Formats: sequence, C-alpha cells, structure tokens
Amino acid sequence: MINAIYGKKIGMTQIWDENDNIVPVTVIVAEPNKVCQVKTAATDGYEAVQLGFGAIKAKKVNKPMAGHFAKQGTEPTRYLREVRVEDAAQYHVGDLHTVEAFADVKKVDVTGTSKGKGFQGVMKRHGFGGGPGYHGSHFHRAPGSIGQCATPSRVLKGVRLPGHMGCDTVTVKNLELVRIDAEQNLMLIKGSVPGGKNGIVRIRMA
Repeated sequence: MINAIYGKKIGMTQIWDENDNIVPVTVIVAEPNKVCQVKTAATDGYEAVQLGFGAIKAKKVNKPMAGHFAKQGTEPTRYLREVRVEDAAQYHVGDLHTVEAFADVKKVDVTGTSKGKGFQGVMKRHGFGGGPGYHGSHFHRAPGSIGQCATPSRVLKGVRLPGHMGCDTVTVKNLELVRIDAEQNLMLIKGSVPGGKNGIVRIRMA
C-alpha cells in the first residue's frame, strides 16, 4: 500500500479532546495525491509510484514536464514525488490517494524543510554556552579555540563553527495523528512539524 501522502502545512491551532484537554495541533492540507506514473521492477528496476499534487495552469508547465504528463496521459500537477511500494502493478495512472487511507493510523512520521536562519554563530547554531557576560571580558559569543599550535597546524574536520543554519530536511517521528477531515482534506497532527507556513511536507505512516 501507499504509506505516505504529501500536503501543505497551513499553521497551528488547538482543539479539545474527549476529556476537555487542549491539544496543540498542526493543520496540514493534503489534497488527493494523483498517481502520475507507475514504476515497476521490470521497467525501472524498482517498485514505486509517482504522486502528483497541487494545481497548475497548463501554460505554466515547461516542455519537458508537459511531455512527461502527456506521455502518461494525465493532467499536469505542480509537484511530483515518489513513494516506494511493494507491488506497483496494483496501481494505475489516475488513481487518487487521499487522507482516508490514514483513518486507522495513530502515529505518523512527518518530513519537511526546516526554516532558514541564515548565517548564525555557534551559540545559536550549536548551543555553545559563550563566555562571561560581565564588562571587561572580551570573550562573549565567540567560538574559542578551534585547534592546536604546531601539531597538526590545521583545523580538524568536523569542528562546530559559525555558518549557514536551517533549510535542512528534517523528519520528526511518532507524532500523534489526532484527527482527519476527509471532506476538507485536513490532517491534524499533535505538536509542531518542520518548516514554515505553506511548506510542503510528507506524512508517512509510522
């Protein structure tokens, strides 16, 4: 079976459970993912289905992608993603994969792109403690010593230094799937998921 679906993160809100406890949830809109291509071991060397989602005007699709959709005989979509399956032959181009497949699922793994932080120092990027905060100390937020003197006379690989932070592929595992709304294609997941608003996320059955 297809154990994942792609959607768009809308934001966070809160709902009440059956015990009148407030539950913070992330709202994800997962419109029906359409099977745009079926890949089998005989034709491609592995078993997978290509899912398309997101509306797009035909005139905005470039020629290579337009040719791909025309070859498969399906309408263009804005995004294409692959999901591995055990037997791809049981699926056909045009099949829809909806949130109803997660009706009996309790836990999910969510993958997204984390928010970009730009260039950051070691305290924000790696959690360094920093130096003394009092006046006169000229060592506050610097990384400190990063190597030895004569031996080996270079900075070793893997030293945690300032640099670009964020925009990484992050997976949060075993999040509770609180509720699904098949009519509005909504999934309510307890807690936060990676990425900002309108970010593309993958929800996989844990």
